[in-house]
Amino acid sequence: MKSAFSLFLSVLMLSACFLTIGFVHYTAVSEASDGDFFFGVTYGGNTTCEAKLLIDRVKGFTNVFVVNSWDISTNESALNEICDYAVDANLHVIVYFNFIFYNYTFQFGNIYNSSTWGHYGVSPWHMPWLNNARERWGDKFLGIYLYDEPGGKQIDSGYWGGNMMTFSGRNITAFTNLSDYGDAANRFVRGITRSGSMQHAINSSIPDSINSPMPVFTSDNALYWFDYLAGYDTVFAELGWNNSRAQHIALCRGAANAQDKHWGAIITWTYRKPPYLGNGTELLKDMITAYRAGAKYVLIFNYPKYPETNQYGILAEEHFTAMKLFWNYIHDIPREAYGKVDAQVAFVLPKDYGWGMRNPDDKIWGFWSPDDLSPIIWDKMTNLIAKYDLRLDIVYDNSQFNFTDRYSKIYFWNSTID
Repeated sequence: MKSAFSLFLSVLMLSACFLTIGFVHYTAVSEASDGDFFFGVTYGGNTTCEAKLLIDRVKGFTNVFVVNSWDISTNESALNEICDYAVDANLHVIVYFNFIFYNYTFQFGNIYNSSTWGHYGVSPWHMPWLNNARERWGDKFLGIYLYDEPGGKQIDSGYWGGNMMTFSGRNITAFTNLSDYGDAANRFVRGITRSGSMQHAINSSIPDSINSPMPVFTSDNALYWFDYLAGYDTVFAELGWNNSRAQHIALCRGAANAQDKHWGAIITWTYRKPPYLGNGTELLKDMITAYRAGAKYVLIFNYPKYPETNQYGILAEEHFTAMKLFWNYIHDIPREAYGKVDAQVAFVLPKDYGWGMRNPDDKIWGFWSPDDLSPIIWDKMTNLIAKYDLRLDIVYDNSQFNFTDRYSKIYFWNSTID
């Protein structure tokens, strides 16, 4: 199957040489446009003009636009303008928030009353905006991209929010005096679930909160299992750098399958300097790999790096060509017709074992170095990936979830693997 896939990919890329200038924008007649599969780009710029240029460039071969910008998420009029433009272009939208800006008055008396907001020249507009989003854009508004890389930040910095200081300048103490891995897992999950922004996105019982729970997304490169436990409906596995595509898909898809959630893939940087993204062939290969593995979402991370970026961020013509080819591919060849790869085998990790697993020396929960189990688990995982590739899911030993009927073969971390 690998050789057949490689041959098909080569033929598909060769066809790029014969693309006509006019490109057909398919209508809702197949999987890619009927709500079962979403393909698009993120926008990380800071102006409505740049967003509109990108929308106009990709609207013929995508169906979702992710507004992934701090500047836009704190500017109500700009956010409305971009979402309106994207929806008018027949695109779905997902909107990023690093926090959900809401009125604390009901919780803290007069500390954050209306006059205080006025003094700082701001207003807590996020909650009314979110409650109006579904009415304004209907099913074109898919939900909230809340925070970013909580698992990766936990491993890298010891705190899922990344920033180790509170707004008042005090040290964050959420993970002080940890007793064991289970304690760390509980604090990670509770910290995200109980954060004000997550609660105001998913808990309609809170005063002045969401009218009905909103789907919540994020991207990550570690701890996918625990992201889902913390309340995320969909996590995008980051495919980039030198990481193993099969491993990150196995970790993210395995967590989603076991917990009955959705998963996706976001294709991120390959380099820390221009051109940042891989070439068109590499991009196409990653898109098709995620699609064949069953991703509900495939996104291209298009974050500008000024001054090297062009008017479309870091996307070059070869990337747009690859995206067009992928769009043709998913319409012409449904997943079931060519090479769909379902997970058949599971590798089960120890409960609460929050090892980053991005490399053999990665930290555990951001505080502990790899332990005696780490090299054993790493070797078994790499052997299983070499044998099963995209047919492998990686899950955690947790009695809350019954996944035994889902797989034809299950290997535990302490199993003997030939």
